[in-house]
This record gives sequence, structure tokens and C-alpha cells, in this order.
Amino acid sequence: MYAIIETCGKQFRVQEGNKIVIDRLAAEIGNEVTFDHVVMLGGDNAKFGAPYIDGAKVTAKVIEHGRGEKVIVFKKHRRKSYRKTQGHRQDYTALTITGINA
Repeated sequence: MYAIIETCGKQFRVQEGNKIVIDRLAAEIGNEVTFDHVVMLGGDNAKFGAPYIDGAKVTAKVIEHGRGEKVIVFKKHRRKSYRKTQGHRQDYTALTITGINA
């Protein structure tokens, strides 16, 4: 059985035991997190929400917090002697899916 959840403005396809990386959550390492915005439950009998499925929950355990790889933003205007470099690192939270309750 798998589920599609919505969190942080993005959708993720998850199964029990999967590891996912999402935007930073305000949760301590080792705590359980519950997602109730379940868009779809897949498997033999698929269920679709409009927009979410009532009573469906996905639980996950927080593994770690961190920062992603550095992304370089480089801007240049040709023949104008204009160059600008900027870097960005996105904060993330890594989770392990522990259960899907329909």
C-alpha cells in the first residue's frame, strides 16, 4: 500500500519504510510526525480524496535536520560589466515513514 501526501506545498508518494527529504519541520529528532493531508491511497482498492481523504493519516519519524548542497545563482549582462554571484542552501528534514492508516 502506498499514499500520496501533501506537505510544504509539495506532494510525495510514500510507502512504509521509505525515507523522504522535505522542507524543514519544527520537530525534534526522534519525534513522530503525523500528516493528515492524504490525497490518495493506492494499492488493490485505490481511494482518491476531494481534496483529502477523511480519517487517513501517515506517520513518520524524524531522522535528521540538515542543509542541502549549495546552489550557485550567477547573473551576467553582456557588454555591461555586470556580474553577480549568489549562493543558497535549503534547510531540510529527513523522515522515515512508519505507518499508513486508512
